[in-house]
Amino acid sequence: MELTKEVKKKKMNKLLKIILISIAVFIIAIVVFLATVFIVNVISSKSEQGKIQAYGQHVSVDGKIMNVLIEGNGEETVVLLPGYATAAPALDFKPLIEELSPYYKVVVIEPFGYGLSDVSEKERSTENIVSEIHEALQSLNIDRYILMGHSIAGIYGLDYVNKYENEVISFVGIDSSVPTQGDTDEPFPSDAYKQLKQSGFSRLLMKLATDQLLTPNVDDETKEQIRILTLKNMFNPNILSEGENFNSNFKAAENLVFPKNLPVIFFLQDNDTETEGWIPLHEEQLKNSVHGEMVLLEGDHYLHHTRSKEIVENFRAFMAGIE
Repeated sequence: MELTKEVKKKKMNKLLKIILISIAVFIIAIVVFLATVFIVNVISSKSEQGKIQAYGQHVSVDGKIMNVLIEGNGEETVVLLPGYATAAPALDFKPLIEELSPYYKVVVIEPFGYGLSDVSEKERSTENIVSEIHEALQSLNIDRYILMGHSIAGIYGLDYVNKYENEVISFVGIDSSVPTQGDTDEPFPSDAYKQLKQSGFSRLLMKLATDQLLTPNVDDETKEQIRILTLKNMFNPNILSEGENFNSNFKAAENLVFPKNLPVIFFLQDNDTETEGWIPLHEEQLKNSVHGEMVLLEGDHYLHHTRSKEIVENFRAFMAGIE
């Protein structure tokens, strides 16, 4: 009997030892995996820094460098503003620039934290963003222009055209945000996003889910530059601050309307299923405009990736009808 107990005890000890070893191996594997992801991200980020190809030109804004791209020699100027967290606006807008530049001087603004611009210490309030964009244009001696913006630029643009009404010829929204669209008061998970970037998991996730990289139909070299700049700018302090300010920025715009005599045209995706009342919300914005128009296009939120030709054709016809 004693022998049987001793055998059982030995078996239990052996089993416990196996379990403990398995747990230890599992923990070590996790630690090694996390360390590998982190180290690969650090090394890759450093390597990619040297692969970034400069484009555009620098202007001094609030003591920092803001990057802008200027193409075309038309008499009128179109200023392009990006949607939220667009990693490299000047590259993202490439199809639209190609369609606009035969007729206009095209200026792409890369706000702080975007593209090749510096990161600012100032919070990303509408007031700061709009002021910085205006300072950049003033530095370039551009004081009369068409404002064309994608997505959240609809919020900043609404504030902009009210502050600088005498400078703006018209406003063009590309699936642009509306102050009353809702779902902007959810807590913004800055800490989680920060951890994703610092740990290197944002790089891993992009590697595993390649559809996270949003690019227009451009050459492979340009796509690679967008990928590098996406990883560089993803969840940087300005992008996080802008996200944290969504609610206050949208609320600040709720009582704003487009100036009555300012020509306004919206290009919207015709099958938006994410935002309730997407088209009626824009119709409401246009109701008091003397020159207001809406064009529905088949496509996703990034209409300028696939429908730039139609956007430019319809915009030129819209402006010709006013003149």
